[in-house]
Amino acid sequence: MQGKAAADPVYDPVARGIHWVNAMLAAVVVLLAWGISGAQRHGSARESLIVLHGSLGIVILLLMLFWAGWRIRHPAPSLRPVLSRIEMMLARATQTTLHAAFVLMSLTGYVSLAAAGQRVSFFGLVEIPALVPESGLLSQVAIALHLIGEFVIYGLLAGHIGAALIHGFVRRDGILERMLPRSGG
Repeated sequence: MQGKAAADPVYDPVARGIHWVNAMLAAVVVLLAWGISGAQRHGSARESLIVLHGSLGIVILLLMLFWAGWRIRHPAPSLRPVLSRIEMMLARATQTTLHAAFVLMSLTGYVSLAAAGQRVSFFGLVEIPALVPESGLLSQVAIALHLIGEFVIYGLLAGHIGAALIHGFVRRDGILERMLPRSGG
């Protein structure tokens, strides 16, 4: 099975599904973050946006952890020979850094709230215990890292999407099609 997956020129349906679900969740999380920044500081709307933003961040974290486990048993299809060595290195580095950034964003978001002594809940259904000590300094550091991570992700996504579009519409070399949803498979 692993040999077949590695020889197939496209990602398997689970990997493609994770990719597109994560893309949609990330877009929603960004919109919620923008909503949080515009909401009244101590209002109930802001609190609801923070809970939803954080809950979707937890979903992204779980999705990334599942994806990492999936990739261990289902390797990515090999990069096509049309890519140069530097392009293959950049593609792998971007993908790895992007996935690490999604994990770190989720963790820094959690730490920023927990260290500030704020309640962290999953969609208001389950409260997640504080696993870090209450510390204003730790919370501020986590917030700063979360904000830096936001711009790191924006830059990585711009490069990732730009490269995908170049491969799909300029070079037409099949790289984009590896991750596109496919009927029947």
